[in-house]
Amino acid sequence: MSSERVITQTSVGSQTKSKSGFDWSLIMGAAFLMATSAVGPGFLTQTTVFTQTLGASFAFVILISILLDIGAQLNIWRVIVVSKKRAQDIANDLLPGLGIAIAAAVALGGLAFNIGNIAGAGLGVNVLFPGISPIGGAALSAVIAVAIFLLKDATKVMDRFTIILGGALILMTLYVLFSTNPPVAEAAYRAVAPAHLDVISIVTLVGGTVGGYITFAGAHRLVDAGVVGKESLPQVTRGSLSAISVASIVRIILFLAALGVVSQGVTLDPSNPPASMFQHAAGDIGYKLFGLVLWAAAITSVIGAAYTSVSFLRTLHPVIERHSRGFIIGFIVISTFIFCSIGKPIALLVLVGAINGFILPVTLGTMLVAAHKKRIVGDYQHPVWLSAIGWIITIMMALMSLYSIYKMVLA
Repeated sequence: MSSERVITQTSVGSQTKSKSGFDWSLIMGAAFLMATSAVGPGFLTQTTVFTQTLGASFAFVILISILLDIGAQLNIWRVIVVSKKRAQDIANDLLPGLGIAIAAAVALGGLAFNIGNIAGAGLGVNVLFPGISPIGGAALSAVIAVAIFLLKDATKVMDRFTIILGGALILMTLYVLFSTNPPVAEAAYRAVAPAHLDVISIVTLVGGTVGGYITFAGAHRLVDAGVVGKESLPQVTRGSLSAISVASIVRIILFLAALGVVSQGVTLDPSNPPASMFQHAAGDIGYKLFGLVLWAAAITSVIGAAYTSVSFLRTLHPVIERHSRGFIIGFIVISTFIFCSIGKPIALLVLVGAINGFILPVTLGTMLVAAHKKRIVGDYQHPVWLSAIGWIITIMMALMSLYSIYKMVLA
């Protein structure tokens, strides 16, 4: 393998990478892009809401969702990187028109999520600076996100920005965790012996972590940067596991912090459960920390949702490919305009996670079929055990999603 440095130019910036080894900055940038896309306002809301309703038994839901996340992520990232194509192109190669349908579904889901992300960013600014309204905070946050994509080396800045804020998010949530003294032993026990089960929460959590556009965020970032082919598989494995690890660590920390509060008999404010949890845990300082955590989670999710959603549309028309930077900016602007015009996306944050859980069986199943098509992956041999795990996850998510539809709509 050549050890020369290769400059790969993308449509939204440039990236220098070494094909001879592990490019920490690039791979971790892709990992944090996926992880911070998953750790948005909906993530904070879902985790605290389900902790309030399920208590320590929510540990079981988290454990199952992490295992499902790992299986889905490893399969999808490997197929995309080996095929050297984005997910929608792989789908179109399998069945003409399927990629367009998936791209439309994922992009619409990403837009819905991004409205909630923009709203979360606005609320975060409002908590930190009460003189600024949530709409004003949303507009300010949108300007920051747009500014990142206007920079010459947008992808490099995006990678560093998500890594820094992702790390800050973990540290701030850890502070709240240590302020609540949660019943860790009970949580560990309930992770394998739950007192209550909730299928809808599993679908919502998996959908909010690797459903819809989220699981493709890091993989498409690697394709855009030229990290492709069988020789890149070791980096892909590290990156995908790192992405799930970051998202899982934050979820566990947030769950334990919320559990520490609700186990004391505190009832969280239903209008804003995460803020209530942070405030009960650490008083006014905790409330301000919540604002910072919410803003960090929201703004990184805005960037991830916009980048990945447009990456699904880029190959559908040459105009989108040539002007992808403009479409990303337009995606952020439209999301902001919708929130500022309509607002009130609170219920949407939980609902979209469930919807993305419905999309996952389709996208994962498509990647699993493609993994064994030579015209797509060449002579690459996808591990049988990994395919088996992938199909188990696909079937489980399909059945649980159908059950969730029945419970939410028909029951």
